[in-house]
Amino acid sequence: MRRLLRLLTYLLILIGFGFIAASLYSPPKPVALPPPPPLTGAVERIVIEKAERRMQLFQNGKPVRTYQIALGFTPDGDKSRQGDGKTPEGEFTIDRRNDKSAFHLSLGLDYPRPEDRAEAAARGYSPGGDIFIHGQPNALSEGLKLKGDWTAGCIAVSNTEMREIWAVTPIGTKVEIRP
Repeated sequence: MRRLLRLLTYLLILIGFGFIAASLYSPPKPVALPPPPPLTGAVERIVIEKAERRMQLFQNGKPVRTYQIALGFTPDGDKSRQGDGKTPEGEFTIDRRNDKSAFHLSLGLDYPRPEDRAEAAARGYSPGGDIFIHGQPNALSEGLKLKGDWTAGCIAVSNTEMREIWAVTPIGTKVEIRP
């Protein structure tokens, strides 16, 4: 009887160590972080890094928000012609706001610039246009976000993120799009 009790005790200790070891090697569970404080005042600059699929908003020279983005369906390289699926690279300015677009809110970039038009004309094709920072397609249910690079050359974020960006980005905001 004592032997059985001792064996049972050892077995329970062994099972306890097993659970401890398993918890050390199981994947961690994500912990919900508190939301960042709301942005106040206008942003002065937006920097988009295509290779990292990242967009940052700047106030007073410092990044205040970072977003994961989707780009054009063939994102590598600079946009050169209509329909190439590329997102343009360079320095741009927000030149229009559209709250009635086919996508949830949109901020237009001043692409094509004069040099983009001249280069495309010299090669005999259209440079394209209508490059925006926007949310998801209006036909998509709220709270959903398309995966991968799916735009025709625009920069896309979630609808919640787009509402935040919209609220602090006036016409005239500078936008830098890096490779």
